[in-house]
Amino acid sequence: MSRVDDELRLFLDGTLQVESAAELRAKLERGRPLRIKLGCDPSAPDLHVGHGTVLRKLRRLQDAGHTIVFIVGDFTGMIGDPSGKSKTRPMLSEQQVKQNAQTYVDQVGLILDTSRIELRFNSEWFREMGAAGMLRLASHYTLARMLEREDFANRMATNSPLSIRELLYPLVQGYDSVAIEADIEVGGTDQTFNLLVGRDVQRAYGLEPQVIMTYPLLVGLDGKEKMSKSLGNAVGITDEPNDMFGKLMSLPDGVPDEEGNLGHPYGVICHYHQALLEWPLERCEALERELEAGRVHPRDAKAAMARAVVAQYHSEAAADAAAGEFERVFAARELP
Repeated sequence: MSRVDDELRLFLDGTLQVESAAELRAKLERGRPLRIKLGCDPSAPDLHVGHGTVLRKLRRLQDAGHTIVFIVGDFTGMIGDPSGKSKTRPMLSEQQVKQNAQTYVDQVGLILDTSRIELRFNSEWFREMGAAGMLRLASHYTLARMLEREDFANRMATNSPLSIRELLYPLVQGYDSVAIEADIEVGGTDQTFNLLVGRDVQRAYGLEPQVIMTYPLLVGLDGKEKMSKSLGNAVGITDEPNDMFGKLMSLPDGVPDEEGNLGHPYGVICHYHQALLEWPLERCEALERELEAGRVHPRDAKAAMARAVVAQYHSEAAADAAAGEFERVFAARELP
């Protein structure tokens, strides 16, 4: 297997969508480090373990010699990413955005080597762009194309407010890729539309379009919605070991449908093993069979997973202590 084949496999591991693998191969064949864009919306600065799965993949790419360009959206953060939102979000002050951005950078440093990150704030280019530059940017996309985005279309269909400010967000995010000359942009599946817009914006400015790589979203502790601090179903990467372990143990074994039937009674547990521990599908399916046959108790499967996750973000000793404390307080029903 060639060097390019090895690198391609490293890049594609765990991705849900790549646009496109052929373009990625062509970039790798040039033999230079690729510029991988990761943007953050500092209006939501608390990272959870779902974000951590993407960051760990980026750390492997960083260790392979590629450049992670971490963009703090201090300008776009004052707009607020409308992805998946059913109503207009309030604007944050510049001071709020700066405080949140620093929090975000500190958390990213728990996983990525920040000494090797290219850290950029998108106010660098947008404060100099001016009204004429923004109008030029807006001229490269039509309203019809923007309304292909499902959440925008839904709000129009229900006569819900949709501001021009929000319509500009994907274009502004896309221009970040122009400014840093991104080769690749990564994100969750909820960012697919924005990432694809970035490809179009790069073409409009005469650049080779970035490859986009999206990763599955982690289901929250309720087993239903995507993990989100605002929904109260998240495990933060800065949570204390005992809190992290306890939250993961609260994960439901399975989620009933509207009739109360469990289609995959242990699917949520297996989802966490696959997403957080990067188990291959075959191993997850084997665990699900063991759970269904009663050879493995759901509580034991969750405890092993929770211990491994705590060890990722803290240490083996902290994970052992958290598991012991959970057993003492909750399993044995003893007071702390």
